[in-house]
Amino acid sequence: MNSLVLLLALAAQNSGPYQITHTFVLGGDGRWDYVTPDPAHHRVFIARQDRFMVVDARSGTLLGEVSSIHGAHGVALVEAAHHGFATSGNDSSVVMFDPATFQVLSRIPAAEDADAIVYDPVSNRVFTFNGDAHSSTVIDPGPGRLVTNIPLGGKPESGAFAGDGKVYVNIVDNGEVVEIDARALTVTRRWSTAPCQQPVAMAIDTKHHRLFSGCRSGVLAVSDYEAGRVVATAPIGQGVDGAAFDASTSDVFTSNADGTLTVIHQDGPDQYRVVENLQTALGARNMGLDPTTHRLYVVSAKFGPVPAESTAANPRRRPPVLPGSFSMMVVERIARTP
Repeated sequence: MNSLVLLLALAAQNSGPYQITHTFVLGGDGRWDYVTPDPAHHRVFIARQDRFMVVDARSGTLLGEVSSIHGAHGVALVEAAHHGFATSGNDSSVVMFDPATFQVLSRIPAAEDADAIVYDPVSNRVFTFNGDAHSSTVIDPGPGRLVTNIPLGGKPESGAFAGDGKVYVNIVDNGEVVEIDARALTVTRRWSTAPCQQPVAMAIDTKHHRLFSGCRSGVLAVSDYEAGRVVATAPIGQGVDGAAFDASTSDVFTSNADGTLTVIHQDGPDQYRVVENLQTALGARNMGLDPTTHRLYVVSAKFGPVPAESTAANPRRRPPVLPGSFSMMVVERIARTP
């Protein structure tokens, strides 16, 4: 009976609208974090602990690296200023670099555990979200100058800009979403993500004014950010760290450490249903969406066993990454014949 259930589950999965079309083995040492597509130049930036890999989105070729990073997390690209900004969390800074040459230009002070980062084009400012400092560092991207630090009242994770001068960010420990006025540089609202706990990943639907918070409790919380309240939820995989929304298909995605990519269709602003849990790879909790090609880039590696002698002393220790196994998977929507 268990075998039959498994076969039926696999058959249902394979009939879903999305599949992995390419897998590029990139190799290299180090853990990973945010995956940031650069649609204008057909590239993908991938955080790799002490650097950012820059990969050709079409061929999977490594184009270069942004180095001198100490605890790599996120990248924000500011096309008008010809600058890129990379969080360097272990030394509480942001590295400004040249996106054409990948050369480091300067190092800007931020705050402890500088992690996720977004660029808001309305205010023309870069916002980092500093986990341990419970704050957001604001940077003027032209000169690469620190503007201020905004207290957030909790540990922030991923954020998103709404295109109207507002920036939103998940507060993990408090189970909240915080709204920042990007021009006034103040927190203007906050609301609970309950029943979602530990919201980490975030995506946004600006047409319908909806925020999607991927939560470590295995739930996607959908907020109406005009009303400031959760209006819907949906189940997702375990260990989420990435989320995206494709306005062209009305699909929401979460990438999960349990080796699934949960696909949720938006039937209406307050109606959502899971259409697929695509098998990716264990540890594949980070991804990025290219809104022009509608491709998702999901990353992970292969792992060895946790040494037995370390298990009792540190039961949460991560298994070692097998050398040379780090890969980028390309996920695409496939048209299927009836």
